[in-house]
Amino acid sequence: MPGLFLCASPGQGRAYTVPMLWVKAFHIVFVTSWFAGLFYLPRIFVNLAMVPPGSVAERERLIGMSQRLLRFTTLLAVPAVGLGLWLLFGYGFWQSGGWVHAKLALVALVLAYHYSCGRLLRQLMAETCPRSHRWFRWYNELPVLLLMGIVVLAVVKPF
Repeated sequence: MPGLFLCASPGQGRAYTVPMLWVKAFHIVFVTSWFAGLFYLPRIFVNLAMVPPGSVAERERLIGMSQRLLRFTTLLAVPAVGLGLWLLFGYGFWQSGGWVHAKLALVALVLAYHYSCGRLLRQLMAETCPRSHRWFRWYNELPVLLLMGIVVLAVVKPF
């Protein structure tokens, strides 16, 4: 029954096994969930930057939302990265060509973006953040661009 555990080829001649397809599926689920948090967190920062002075209750509510979302988003990032590494080393994708290296560079940028969200939240909590709501609106677009690049590289494998 060898055919039972073999599925579509990943492109380098090596067949995916059914268990690795589960790893791939959960990787996609965790990456999607992680990015949902990265899309929404800076939107909360926009609102925080627009809170008028003296609106303590509104500010505290938004800070609490941001803290909980950052914590949850971080918890989603761990299995996303872990499962991605499992796929990378399980299939030797690091030898697959330049697309993998470019994708890994973009993933490193996503991790840096995630880290910067934590730094910005700490600044917002301390009321030392010099950024405006307009800046946060542009900052919010970065994960969209990173995700587009990662998906194109993973699906198209242009080089």
